[in-house]
Amino acid sequence: MSYADSPWVPIETAAQHYSVSTDTIRRMITRGEIEGRRFGPRLIRVQIPAILSAARPLQYIGGDAE
Repeated sequence: MSYADSPWVPIETAAQHYSVSTDTIRRMITRGEIEGRRFGPRLIRVQIPAILSAARPLQYIGGDAE
């Protein structure tokens, strides 16, 4: 089963998939950038596609010093 087939994955799996810390995923949930769902007293899951949609593209602003 791939990540795309599973609608909800553990925070640890999502963090590993995007090479970020679990704290980063938890902060994103706290800030409301991604949705986290509780599936029991301690089990929190997130959606992999939601993390990707929360990511922002970077823009390069030229630094031509004159």
